Amino acid sequence: MNDLKRLYTAYQADIETAALAAMRSGWWLNGGCAKSFCASFARACGASECIPVANGTDALEIALRAVATARSPAGREVITVANAGGYTTVACRQSQLVPVYADVEERSQLLAIESAVAALSDQTLAIVATHLYGGVVDVPVLRRMLREAGYGHVAIVEDCAQAHGARSGDAPVGSLGDIAAFSFYPTKNLGAMGDAGAIVTSDAVLADIVRKLRQYGWSAKYHVDLGGGRNSRMDEVQAAILQTMLPRLGALNAERARIRSRLSEAAGDSLEFVDGGPGAVVHLAVVRSPTRDALRRFLVERGVESEIHYPVLDCDQLGWEHLPMRIAPGGLPIARRSVGEILTLPCFPGMTKHELTALCTALEEWRQ
Repeated sequence: MNDLKRLYTAYQADIETAALAAMRSGWWLNGGCAKSFCASFARACGASECIPVANGTDALEIALRAVATARSPAGREVITVANAGGYTTVACRQSQLVPVYADVEERSQLLAIESAVAALSDQTLAIVATHLYGGVVDVPVLRRMLREAGYGHVAIVEDCAQAHGARSGDAPVGSLGDIAAFSFYPTKNLGAMGDAGAIVTSDAVLADIVRKLRQYGWSAKYHVDLGGGRNSRMDEVQAAILQTMLPRLGALNAERARIRSRLSEAAGDSLEFVDGGPGAVVHLAVVRSPTRDALRRFLVERGVESEIHYPVLDCDQLGWEHLPMRIAPGGLPIARRSVGEILTLPCFPGMTKHELTALCTALEEWRQ
């Protein structure tokens, strides 16, 4: 499905130079590398603030805590989708918030805005717009519909973990909502060589709260003035690597897009590729097939790996079945049908011509 060593090998000299400089500096946390990367990444996202954290799940949790803190007293419900791997649900559980699951759009597998609006209540604190697979939720339309429904105060939190470099019109993801969470897990479109994450916003109040929450609730060293704080930091080596790779994000996204295009051509009408819409990037090449399991066996027989992102809806996870949650009116018919149809095909920078040809040949055989 992926071979991260190829990316390292392709940019080895620059990565090692940056990492070695960070290690030799003797300043391994909260130093210049993180400051420099965050300034660059904030500009790339069209936002004024970027705060580094330890990983993408921390970014979601702290972003939700910041919204709850800034808008207290407010509701404790967070509208989200159930098909995105459980990360928002984990963040909700850690923050004592209640997930409310809306359905998704069939073609994009992204949040169905009408379903989300139908799920609004006087307890709604925020809606998480998950830009799944590199697609882009239409946040401006979501914002307009919230206002029209009388819920303009509800915060929009972007989950950009799979959408680095994606856009809505001229606006990059990360600048569309009130606050945004990014993961730099190694397989992401912009990945570190370990765990790392960031929170992006142009809201100065939220940014100040995030800075406190990510470091114990401190207003100054050893002075806690905000409850609910924790320790979540990006180390300097990861920041140096991310700063090295950020200028290459566009080219790497283009490579993913070229691979996905080849796969789509090979599959023809036999498979439906999930399409994230205008401005989307390719994070994963996901197809839908009513004979998904047979397709997966067919590919294995031809030496091709595949994966399912994700095989269980959040609302059906055994570990959460007795915890508070709510389902949007109308239920989750598209999400429930799709969970048995989705399959992820290999699509990553560094795929060899031989690998791509083999995969395309297999898809052409499946079509016949």
